[in-house]
Amino acid sequence: MATSSLSFPLLSRKHSTPSLPETTSPDRFPFTSSSSSSSLRFTSINKSSRISICRASSSSSSSSSVIFRNLDADDFRHPLDKQNTLILRTIPGLNELGKALLGTIAEQVMVLENIGTSVLVGENQLSSLHKLMVEAAEILNIEAPDLYVRQSPVPNAYTLAVSGRKPFVVVHTSLVELLTRKELQAVLAHELGHLKCDHGVWLTFANILAIGAYTVPGLGGMIARSIEEQLLRWLRAAELTCDRAALLVAQDPKVVISVLMKLAGGCPSLSDQLNVDAFLEQARSYDKASSSPFGWYIRNAQTSQLSHPLPVLRAREIDEWSKSKEYLSLLRRATQPSSVQKL
Repeated sequence: MATSSLSFPLLSRKHSTPSLPETTSPDRFPFTSSSSSSSLRFTSINKSSRISICRASSSSSSSSSVIFRNLDADDFRHPLDKQNTLILRTIPGLNELGKALLGTIAEQVMVLENIGTSVLVGENQLSSLHKLMVEAAEILNIEAPDLYVRQSPVPNAYTLAVSGRKPFVVVHTSLVELLTRKELQAVLAHELGHLKCDHGVWLTFANILAIGAYTVPGLGGMIARSIEEQLLRWLRAAELTCDRAALLVAQDPKVVISVLMKLAGGCPSLSDQLNVDAFLEQARSYDKASSSPFGWYIRNAQTSQLSHPLPVLRAREIDEWSKSKEYLSLLRRATQPSSVQKL
């Protein structure tokens, strides 16, 4: 079973009538945002702090990060994630049909394809990346999955959870080159969020089911479209949850918003010129521009066929959650371990 974040190539997108907006609460209309940001000024990034695939530094200093010993997925799960997961569970036979469509052969193909084309990270292979993953998993109170690095010019990361096997995360080389150590660990934490919340089950089953349904004449396409619409709505909500997992590990909203900003329009040569405050202000201007009835309609049309919320909306969402009583309460519950070190 597989799940992914950042830019998961889910299904082909089709034009559709915009659906109702996704709201975080009944009194908030329409939905305004979705993941990471900060109200503090983003200072220049030291380019030497980026991880080099061939020369990754394993040094770290002493720690200020905290870990969450008894962290449960529902402690940080986004309300829209909870709501849309319940809806997915009402689809009759989704679980059983997904298993039948996936099958052991497809699982083996996915596993072998990844092992054969990527580099497995470990204590003796890209040990700096390995340490980032282990630390992030400890903070989130989850077993660290295997981590692979794959050559690709497209900045991306994704998670595969295949039944009966240890899950693994894959990061592309271009993403490693684009991000700092803290930012890359936030990405790994985002992927761990998918595992912590068992997102892989629903992603894979619904994805495979929809693909299979399109091959069935007549009602097959109608069923697939209905499932895809619901799946995309759920997936966008699941991404908001995993952005929260990234913040729990980074413990600094500037780090998570910087990742989103770079994915929206960053490159290694421009990274030291990017400004978190300006990107957050851009998110606010988007909210304002889309606050009219027509603007709301356009925004909903813009996002209804996306697998991920817009970067500026994710930035606004995580900025708000970083100031929430819920997040601050989680920090108060956390403990300071001796093994987690500041990056």
